[in-house]
Amino acid sequence: MVPYIFAHDERITVDFRVTNVLFTIQVIFFPVLGIIALPVNMVTIFVLSRGKCGLSRVVTCYLVAMAVADLLVLILDLILSKIPLMYVPIDVFFRSMTKGCNIHAVLLYTATDCSVWFTVTFTFDRFVAICCQKLKSKYCTEKTAVVVLGTVSAIGFLKNIYWYFRLSGYYTWIAVPFICRGRVHYLNLFIATQFELFYYILTPVFPFVLVLLTNCFTARHVLVTSRARRRLSFPGNGQSARDPEMEKRRKSLVLLLIVSGNFILLWAPFTVYSAWNRLYAFVTYVRPPDSLRELGAILQLLSCCTNTALYTVTQTKFREQLKNVVKSPLSLMFVKNS
Repeated sequence: MVPYIFAHDERITVDFRVTNVLFTIQVIFFPVLGIIALPVNMVTIFVLSRGKCGLSRVVTCYLVAMAVADLLVLILDLILSKIPLMYVPIDVFFRSMTKGCNIHAVLLYTATDCSVWFTVTFTFDRFVAICCQKLKSKYCTEKTAVVVLGTVSAIGFLKNIYWYFRLSGYYTWIAVPFICRGRVHYLNLFIATQFELFYYILTPVFPFVLVLLTNCFTARHVLVTSRARRRLSFPGNGQSARDPEMEKRRKSLVLLLIVSGNFILLWAPFTVYSAWNRLYAFVTYVRPPDSLRELGAILQLLSCCTNTALYTVTQTKFREQLKNVVKSPLSLMFVKNS
């Protein structure tokens, strides 16, 4: 790839050079990400599942579900797709499985849907908890969280059964085993195209917009409520004492903005590429750059392991529990050695 990056040829576009740079980065980045992200996510799931991080059971339920979905995306996309395509002939994994490609596609798209929509459901739950006090007692419960997460998972799986019939059942590119090939005469090409347009609007474009709008409404509500409470409590000098209720809302808002903001930032390139790639024939008549697609793939997978770092930086009790979990096996090792 290096000769294409630095070649003095006017026919080589900037987008082609940048795409090759990103390909080169992926060869190193993806294996490193796999080594780091898999154990980090598993430790995060374990720490959150213990319920000692100072978070409510509802919030813990959503965060654990999001971590599990991210872990599945890493396994199905990074470990079983991205890295093998770079280093190992793909038919080594799927040569004996006539439906290996189809099954893998259904599971991968389902895990991706869950990862995205779990973030949406968590965002909406926090919106209700902060902005809708009358609905909070009925909706923001652990039972509701389990039902919502289970429903989202079931709908995601049913929706993605489409890929089982859309794909050919084996990995190939011309005569070389490489990627999952679609059926040429699958039902009606127009129907398939419209379904895939709907699919990419539903995930990730629509969730992206929902999370962005919900965050804006929640942040605005907290700011307006905070100012009103200060004016009512201390109308003279505007100085307020400690307000436990507002501090609780601010902490909830901070966690919400951390999780959803991370999602918005790292999914933005992939979302823009998905929308652009499906609508360019009707609106722009210009194909999206390949470099945007590859950047989106890098950041999308990176988003599956950044929440742990954000929890560690912002959540004191999570940081303490993480230290305890890390120290426990180390102390056991030292005891055995001594």
